[in-house]
Amino acid sequence: MIALVQRVARAHVEIGGVSVGAIGAGMLVLVCAEPGDTPAHAERLVSKLLALRIFSDAAGKMNLSLQDLAGGLLLVSQFTLAADTSRGNRPGFSAAAPPELGRQLFDAVLAEARSRHAPVAAGVFGADMQVHLVNDGPVTIPLTIR
Repeated sequence: MIALVQRVARAHVEIGGVSVGAIGAGMLVLVCAEPGDTPAHAERLVSKLLALRIFSDAAGKMNLSLQDLAGGLLLVSQFTLAADTSRGNRPGFSAAAPPELGRQLFDAVLAEARSRHAPVAAGVFGADMQVHLVNDGPVTIPLTIR
């Protein structure tokens, strides 16, 4: 699985001008499943997200996790993280999981996150979404779970 983690002051996702998920301070995570991914990958991704120490402690050092802060987690599916731009100018997306597998794995990430943390919000798999965020820092970290 591929994920792009952004530490945010706040974030929300809209579909057709209607908010479908919102958080205050925490993480916005864009998630992409790949063909060989399994529910075990989804579980490892959530474990990594919840323990990732990217929030500042009292001394200003990135030393606290999302769980330490009880911060919000906003998950958004984004198959374009698997883009292949090595040839030409049009990205290829064959490295992304097929839609049905992608949906199953995104749902697995969402279910695992909700079983282990609150608050958790999400976009809608496959929808045309507008993601609004205030990146805090900015801090943006790519993750790959194999």
